[in-house]
Amino acid sequence: MAGLEPLYAWARPAISRPQNALVCGIHWELIRHGYRCLCIGDQPGPDERKSELLPAGWEANKEVYALRYKSTDDAHELLLKAIMVEGSMILNVMDRSSQRVADVTLAVADYINPEHLDDFHKVYKNTEELRTRIASGIIAPLGAPAGKAGKEPESKEDMHWDENPLRLPPRQPMGTRAPSRPSPLSPFAVGGEDLNPLGGRSGGMIVDPLHSGVPLSGIDPSSGIPGRLPPGAVPPGARFDPFGPLGVGRPGPDPDHLPPPGYDDMFM
Repeated sequence: MAGLEPLYAWARPAISRPQNALVCGIHWELIRHGYRCLCIGDQPGPDERKSELLPAGWEANKEVYALRYKSTDDAHELLLKAIMVEGSMILNVMDRSSQRVADVTLAVADYINPEHLDDFHKVYKNTEELRTRIASGIIAPLGAPAGKAGKEPESKEDMHWDENPLRLPPRQPMGTRAPSRPSPLSPFAVGGEDLNPLGGRSGGMIVDPLHSGVPLSGIDPSSGIPGRLPPGAVPPGARFDPFGPLGVGRPGPDPDHLPPPGYDDMFM
């Protein structure tokens, strides 16, 4: 309950009973949900102003606590009354703007250690349960101030498919551009193909003379190589490791790109 500790230290001189400590915790939960305290009682005071602190005299009545709150967006004004009945505290909260009412009953001993009023780190217990009871019993029925609603998680559809190499790309609607791919000439593309089991990228660790990014004039293995491959033998875009000379004056690296050291003849 971050923020409650300094509040408790400030209010400690006025906390002489376990129910005072519980009211302090309830007050801080309202502050966390976007409310600010105006004054004590059910009528406006002369010097009321929004504050995260408890107003002077908040603990004066030993049986009934009455506090007024207003949301930071001024959309809600709450009147909180806490009444002690034996060992339980009955909370009655009315939103004066909408006339809606919420009620919660809390057993003081479930959330306060009366023997540790001097030690903030021991005085509260079951704090998560107390938070839940306040949120579900008061905040939810009366409505949270604007800007305090939970943020919706980011839709998985907004994630770029390329962030996961094991996901197949989504179908592109007609008239839209496909996701850009890294250039094969980019020095940062080296090794990218070896990390992608589905293929579709350039930049593998093995040099492919026909897919190295260097333009090769007049060579298209998918259209067939006379005397060696018929047309259509190599699917368009597929990797192709040549097995023989492809012509005189062919630019680019030696077709046999992993020869034995010191040999220039690819037929050795």
